[in-house]
Amino acid sequence: MSATGAAVDALVKAGRVKLGLASEAGTTAKAACNLCEAICGIEITVEDGRAVGVRGDRDDPLSRGHVCPKSVAMTDVHGDQDRLRRPMRKIDGKWVEVDWSEAIDAAARGLAQARRRHGANAVAVYLGNPSVHSLGAMTHGSAFTSLLRTHNHFSASSVDQLPHQVVSALLYGHQFLLPEPDLDRTRHLLMFGANPRASNGSMMTAPDMARRLREIRERGGRVTVIDPRRTETAADADEHVFIRPGTDAAMLLAMVHVILRDRAPRLPGYVTGVDALRDAVAEFTPEAASRFSGVPAATITRLALSFADAGPAACYGRFGVSTQRHGTVCQWAIQVLNIITGNLGREGGTLFTDPAIDMTRLLNPGQFGRRRSRVRGLPSFAGEFPVAALAEEITTPGEGQIRALLTVAGNPVLSTPAGSALDTALGGLDFMVAVDFYLNETTRHADVILPPTSALERDHYDLVFRAFAVRNTAKYSPAVLPKPRDARHDWEIFRDLGSAYQRHLGGGRMQVLRRRLSRPALATEVRLRTPPRRLVDLLLRFGRYRLSVRRLLAHPAGLDLGPLRPGVEHRLRTPDRRLHLVPPQIADALDTLRSDLGAAPGNPGSLLLIGRRHLRSNNSWMHNYARLVAGPQRHHLLMHPADAARLGLADGPAVLRSRTGAVRVDVRQTTDIMAGTVSLPHGYGHAAAESRLSVAARVAGASANDVTDPLLLDTVSGNAALNGIPVTVEPLPDFR
Repeated sequence: MSATGAAVDALVKAGRVKLGLASEAGTTAKAACNLCEAICGIEITVEDGRAVGVRGDRDDPLSRGHVCPKSVAMTDVHGDQDRLRRPMRKIDGKWVEVDWSEAIDAAARGLAQARRRHGANAVAVYLGNPSVHSLGAMTHGSAFTSLLRTHNHFSASSVDQLPHQVVSALLYGHQFLLPEPDLDRTRHLLMFGANPRASNGSMMTAPDMARRLREIRERGGRVTVIDPRRTETAADADEHVFIRPGTDAAMLLAMVHVILRDRAPRLPGYVTGVDALRDAVAEFTPEAASRFSGVPAATITRLALSFADAGPAACYGRFGVSTQRHGTVCQWAIQVLNIITGNLGREGGTLFTDPAIDMTRLLNPGQFGRRRSRVRGLPSFAGEFPVAALAEEITTPGEGQIRALLTVAGNPVLSTPAGSALDTALGGLDFMVAVDFYLNETTRHADVILPPTSALERDHYDLVFRAFAVRNTAKYSPAVLPKPRDARHDWEIFRDLGSAYQRHLGGGRMQVLRRRLSRPALATEVRLRTPPRRLVDLLLRFGRYRLSVRRLLAHPAGLDLGPLRPGVEHRLRTPDRRLHLVPPQIADALDTLRSDLGAAPGNPGSLLLIGRRHLRSNNSWMHNYARLVAGPQRHHLLMHPADAARLGLADGPAVLRSRTGAVRVDVRQTTDIMAGTVSLPHGYGHAAAESRLSVAARVAGASANDVTDPLLLDTVSGNAALNGIPVTVEPLPDFR
């Protein structure tokens, strides 16, 4: 990035410049950027019916004027010439624009036919990450998919945060009871595999992480980062420690071992199982963990004791530790560190958010292993199977084989393991529907694409990420721009699909009537026909603060409901209202980790692949906005110079190869990555010939998920292990 570009970015973050073509004559609407988990408050300038400028809203109680380069994409998404605005139907292999009635009828009929011919489980659902950032998809998407009566549900959760949810369910009784670091009062923040400078938090809604991290240090606190790469966050920390990919669990348990050995645990009465915990971590000494992780034993001991003695402290781990072989053990160990040091439920430690709408009272608490996937026997969680099983469930014949698929705001060909194999599998489906406004690497396989309105054309209230926020706030943002006449909100798409689907299921008149008048069907019908604003209003009125949409509309910047509150016992949802330190599922997983700990080290010359995030990117779908992707290319494979010299490589093209595939990459040498490790960002590789992505098609880079392995999974949850993948890197002439 040029010096000028860096200066502009700094001003944007400070809320001092307006991106776009805004002038003083335009009107301003307050809204929330829902492109990532930070949900920053923004002000959008509208001129002549067009959104022309975005800046940070200084009055927003959570983001306080912060805005990142992604926010400008709010207007770019809306105006993107490649965004679908009318339904598309594939007729004789060619895409044709059709009207809504034809598209809805064709989509519902195809799904219903697959169910009638092959059974309910022949239909599958995949929900992509953007679906949780859309109010209508949240309120109405699950209502429609419940009508399908299929066990085959998949989502982006199992290539991302599933270990967080599993651990919260096991320890606290609900998958969305997730203690958050009290960033504004902590004195010691210890992070494993997290880069909040790039992600703005992630499972920790915390806009402007640069400022929040700086404030920790200004009040005499400390920030420590454990990561195989010196990330943007690590560069700003007091200390960064390199660690071999996939070994964080051993180091975390060694820290627990040290604290239990050298300090008296501070446990409240509702916590049980400390003796079982001592036994569980007995073999995870600093010396054993050091041999496995590459972190010196003395460093492990020092970090453990400094965390225990720091006063209010918080340990946090994110994508890097969730998406590995021992991801659930990592997230469990992080919680245990906070618990035994007395930091759970403590100001400056980790605290539960008290949101205006408490989703723990509405959503599945997280039943684990209720079902097993048909082919590999992978466990379900909260009604979903790991998405690493999706391709095999499509291609393996037999009862329950997936024949039809509904995808919502997702591109699993680029974002899930062995994407090229899934690409092939999708081509063999009998029928596919996509609720999406892009024709991309995944939706190109659909028979019907139903495009919803853009974020600027619909109301928004964040149901999920305010529950993970580092401060209690509430905000309802009405649509900034009117919905075009021939357009559908996502909730309207699901409403109309529901009616048409039930009609196409067939049967006699009385059978159809009985099906629609059953209690579950009636409840679903009412929910599908109730607009999201009305549903949110009801939930707010029955929530902790007794709010309403009307009251929130009177505070367009949002309401500040105060800092996170101490206390845990009143929030526990476990059957006996107690916190059991070593759940049985974790005890079983520790046996596998002990086996790995004692195994002989791998080939000294081998490389381990990790991913990375960029501030100017968002998974697989935000490379189509020229202003966002401006500047230097960010797709490179990062490699330590010692590894490059050993392999005879220079900066430039090479081949990255794993058990499952090979891709062409561009090597860039840097000492910011640990020797023996290489890093490739996910979400790249826009190569589908049928895709209509004008800018994305010109963005260089390979799909990292063409070399990830669907057989490498977290040992407990089945979450994809996207980090710590054994790979080789070879000169380009060897590519074949």
